Amino acid sequence: MDKPWKISRGPIAATEIDVEKANAINSMLIRPVGVLPTKPGDPVLPFAVGLFNELRPLLKPEAGVTTLRRATAAYVHCRRYYFASAQPDSMRHNIDGEPVDPLSSEDRLVAQKRFLSLKQGAKADAPEPAPVPPPVLNKNEQIRAALLRGRKSTVS
Repeated sequence: MDKPWKISRGPIAATEIDVEKANAINSMLIRPVGVLPTKPGDPVLPFAVGLFNELRPLLKPEAGVTTLRRATAAYVHCRRYYFASAQPDSMRHNIDGEPVDPLSSEDRLVAQKRFLSLKQGAKADAPEPAPVPPPVLNKNEQIRAALLRGRKSTVS
């Protein structure tokens, strides 16, 4: 996989988790920013380069820069953000959510690789189905099963 995708999946919709991460960022700022989703179904918008430097001046006095950096990293390092960034028609957006520049093919390719690796990781982390317990047999069925097992070993 050394070429970016050519077929767009359209806007990538935010999920409840994406909105929670966006709300965590907005809660640290003196005003909400338009580049973040406000409800499930809103599009996930790739950030313009250097957007974090525009967020820092909006930081509430009681909020820490490190906390903002971690919250922002949690948002931009998720599968749907990478998926949105990997689209052939993906654009970078400013703090108000307006498109400013298309993502370079190199950036889209990196996003595509990270998306696919996170997708594979999610499949590997999926829990295995619980083993099905053997059926509960009553006393008569247990005796019959034991007799049948014994008959098979003597017949062979």
